[in-house]
Amino acid sequence: MGLTIHYSGTFKKEASLSAMIEEIRDIAEAHQWAHNIFETAFPAGSFGKSDYNDQIYGINFTPPDCETVSLTFLSNGRMSSYPSLHFFGKTAKQSEQDFLYMQFTKTQFAGVETHKFIIHLFRYLQGKYFHRLDVNDEGQYWETNDALLLEETFARYTNMIDSFANAVEIFPMENGEGYEAYFRRLAKRIHKNKASDDIV
Repeated sequence: MGLTIHYSGTFKKEASLSAMIEEIRDIAEAHQWAHNIFETAFPAGSFGKSDYNDQIYGINFTPPDCETVSLTFLSNGRMSSYPSLHFFGKTAKQSEQDFLYMQFTKTQFAGVETHKFIIHLFRYLQGKYFHRLDVNDEGQYWETNDALLLEETFARYTNMIDSFANAVEIFPMENGEGYEAYFRRLAKRIHKNKASDDIV
């Protein structure tokens, strides 16, 4: 739960991975953000293939109170990450194989400015280093560039999280109640309270 940026893409064959890594490293160091550098050059002839080796290429960084942003790839040039490769790299299930190339970063607790920074960074990198970059921004800032809409969306998500946390705290499980029954009862209570607030 929490506002998240979802992204996937393919590195531009003629672009320089090491140059992108250097730019992102400089940004991370300027902001004193933790970052990790992986392999800095793709193997020759590896782009466009369905198979890949067991290495990760690129860089990731972690702003305060934010999930890690992974600008990392498999040897075939498709965006992925070490956790994705670890969990989904060997699977034979098509539904799980899709997760190999889906990345996401939750920005809910990092705040509006960090979220905006990440989106603007993606925009900058898109034309320079990416053959394709697909972004699905739950804050809709990528799609609209509307800062007010982003702030309103952050506030709505925060209210939902606070409502759920408060409900769990003041609305405990009953003796012998299973989790499924509890969550149904809790959701019903939250919706009932929200409907009352809307009437007021």
